[in-house]
Amino acid sequence: MSEVDRITAHTDPVVRNLQITQCYHELSTALVTRIGRAANWCTFAVWASKQAGQTIRQEDLARHLERLLGSSPDTRDCAALVVRRLRWIIPRRVRRDADRLVLQTVAAVVGLDAAGDAAAEGNRKVFAEIAREFARFLAAFSGEQADGEHQIAEFCAALRPGDPPEGQRYLRQAFTRYHQALFTSDPKRLAELLLLANLEIGVHEQTRLQPEITAALEAPIVDPDEVERRLLDLLLPGGGLRRRLRLAILALSGRRRLLRVACEHLARHARTVARHAVTEHMMTLSLPSGQLLYLGQDLPAEFPPVLSQLSDPELLALLREIDPTTDSLLGTGARDWSDLPDRMHYIADLFRCQAQRDDLLSPPFTPEQVVAVKGGRRPSGRL
Repeated sequence: MSEVDRITAHTDPVVRNLQITQCYHELSTALVTRIGRAANWCTFAVWASKQAGQTIRQEDLARHLERLLGSSPDTRDCAALVVRRLRWIIPRRVRRDADRLVLQTVAAVVGLDAAGDAAAEGNRKVFAEIAREFARFLAAFSGEQADGEHQIAEFCAALRPGDPPEGQRYLRQAFTRYHQALFTSDPKRLAELLLLANLEIGVHEQTRLQPEITAALEAPIVDPDEVERRLLDLLLPGGGLRRRLRLAILALSGRRRLLRVACEHLARHARTVARHAVTEHMMTLSLPSGQLLYLGQDLPAEFPPVLSQLSDPELLALLREIDPTTDSLLGTGARDWSDLPDRMHYIADLFRCQAQRDDLLSPPFTPEQVVAVKGGRRPSGRL
């Protein structure tokens, strides 16, 4: 638990995310050692945290945004309008690249930092709560424990009653299932217990994350004043009397007002594109085999044989609440990742389909990267 607290307190969000991802792997491995080779909630958290790291680091996000801006007809039309408002005073050497420079300027102005900050806070908040409980559970049941109810009841007594976001009822239920799994030898019973526990923690986690997910998706902002200022600096380079004269002519002719309107249109369309870019970035999950899951599309998988037909009444009851297409993968793709029921539908089928996938248990980093991460450094190589 002290390790979880130490990582939570780390002030560098990039390093903290890497340490969170590695710690989730170590917790997953410890639970697998106790229960058996099947995915637990920490197993999925490894890869979700690793994906969150890309948003936190804004890895490839800026380049993706530039590509989307360049391919958006509305944004290109707005950029062309801005250039037309300025063409007659833009120096000839700048004029031929003006459209490209406008799009680059807009991409630089978009506030992507807020999306990274929201992702970092969600990553930290969930880890601080749930990873700490996994560490406490593993410490409490590290050896051969009697299969009695009082031990797990004592453990769960420290968890708050009530529903999330403040209550921890789902965590109480989930750790009770994990405790039962410690003493279960029947493969089907074990698989259903783990799936139920994973889903219960998933409901708690996703409810708690709702503010951060919404904030990340709504984070991109484009200030038209900043767009106009940067464009004038870029398209009217230099200083001195000539630049001041051009700006004065722009204002006296009334074209400065028209430029302002064009920049407002450009900023509005760019914000729409930026939100789309962040949404796409957050709705992609990279698995250890290199497979990419696009969370807006139906899962390209199938249920493992042990979970193809479910019998646990509590598992079936929970699935009826969170999975509107129980026993089918049709319609699993999330239309709106900020919508909690839409998100949980996808996650329910993801947890069920990937429950027996062995490569999910593999480490997220190379041994050399682990040394750097544990030393508080950003490792080299692909993360």
